[in-house]
Amino acid sequence: MDYGGNYSIPSYGAQGGAGGGGFMIGSQGGSQSNKGNISKASDSLRPCTIKQVLDATQPHPDADFKIDDVDVIQITFVGQIRNISTQTTNVTYKLDDGTGTVEVKLWIDTDSSAMDLGGGGNNNSNSGLVEDQWARVWGRLKAFGNRRHVGAHVIRPVTDKMEITYHLLEATYVHLYHTRGPLEPTGGKPAQMDGGQYGGDDMGGSRVMPNLSPNARRVFQCLKETPQGNEGLNMQHIAASVRMPLTEVAKAGDELLTQSLIFTTVDDNTWAILNME
Repeated sequence: MDYGGNYSIPSYGAQGGAGGGGFMIGSQGGSQSNKGNISKASDSLRPCTIKQVLDATQPHPDADFKIDDVDVIQITFVGQIRNISTQTTNVTYKLDDGTGTVEVKLWIDTDSSAMDLGGGGNNNSNSGLVEDQWARVWGRLKAFGNRRHVGAHVIRPVTDKMEITYHLLEATYVHLYHTRGPLEPTGGKPAQMDGGQYGGDDMGGSRVMPNLSPNARRVFQCLKETPQGNEGLNMQHIAASVRMPLTEVAKAGDELLTQSLIFTTVDDNTWAILNME
């Protein structure tokens, strides 16, 4: 499924619904004709949150909705079913994803002998579409009587909770792409943090250093500058070298161990610098 660009990842498919591929970003413009753009827009699928659905803009009643100033035709989102209302012509689900609530209408095919609720069954119980169950929706955003709802093509239960996290990350990525642009390759060295007199290369070359206490910096500097074998330096040797009480050296060592800057060697009181280069 095309989200309007060049990035694609696998998805939890719709199985006969609005498509289930990953999303693609970034190539809607260019030299394509208007006809091509209309076709691309009609085939696009936008992952979003319910808040984005509610905040979507519409220039005029006949216009397509826009999210992040980008036209959206087909949308997909996940939410927890708060209420189910069955009527003669449709089943209405109220979904909540933590960012807002929206009604989702699934129309009943009166020509069919069974009602397809998107989960492969003939009723809510068989399909797993029950209150408090998480579900994924594919459909179109609609407005009627100044109220918005989603006309569902497919709605099915979420059986893997990781799909919820996956979708929120996917929606966040697409939102950031359209609002801040594509990610640029880094390629360079990580930025240096200000480490005071022990920062920069004195604290371990190009690695980004955390904020450390003065005692931890003194212990680290001693480990870095004192000649030693593969086993490193014992805490008592460090205490004598930097003229610090053993208790303070132990606290500084714990701080450095927590930051993964040093590691223990022959025993818990003998340390060496963890070389990240």
